[in-house]
Amino acid sequence: MKHFKTILFVAALFIGSTSFMNAQSKVAHINTQELVESMPKMKAAQGELEKLAKTYEVSIQEMATEYQNKVKQYDAEASTKTDEENQKRIAEVSGMQQSIGAYQKQAQEDLQKKEAELLKPIYEEARVAIQKVAKAQGYNYVLDAMSGQGVLYADGKDLLADVKKELGF
Repeated sequence: MKHFKTILFVAALFIGSTSFMNAQSKVAHINTQELVESMPKMKAAQGELEKLAKTYEVSIQEMATEYQNKVKQYDAEASTKTDEENQKRIAEVSGMQQSIGAYQKQAQEDLQKKEAELLKPIYEEARVAIQKVAKAQGYNYVLDAMSGQGVLYADGKDLLADVKKELGF
C-alpha cells in the first residue's frame, strides 16, 4: 500500500509538472504559403518561370505547325507517290510526332527543375526569418496555418506581419 501511495504521488507530481511546462510553452502560427507568395523574390521567380514556359510553348507550337503542314502536304501528295515513298513519309511524320512528345516531356521536366531551383532559396529564407522572429519573441512552437491544414484552431499570435517586416517588405 505504501508503494502504491508513492507511485500515485510521483504520478501526480509528474502530471502537475507536465501541465506547468505545457502552460509555459508559447505557440504562434503563420501561413507560410501566403508569406512566400507575398515575397518579392517569389514574384520575380514566377515571372522567370512564366517566361521560360512561354519559350517552350512557342517552340512546341512551331513544331506542331510544322507537323500539321507536313501531314497535309503528304496527304495531298499520297496518291501521286509510291507505296514505299508513302511508308517513308508515314515514318517521318510518326518520328516528328514522337519528337514533339519527347520535347514536351523534356520541357516539363526542365520547368520543374527550374522551379525547384528558384523556390528552394525563397522557402529557406522564409524559414530562417520565421525562426528568427519566433526566437526573438519567445515562441516555442510555430504552426503552419497554410490553408488550415493541420490547424483546427489557432489562438496563438499570427507571425505573418512580423516575418514580413523581418524580410523587409
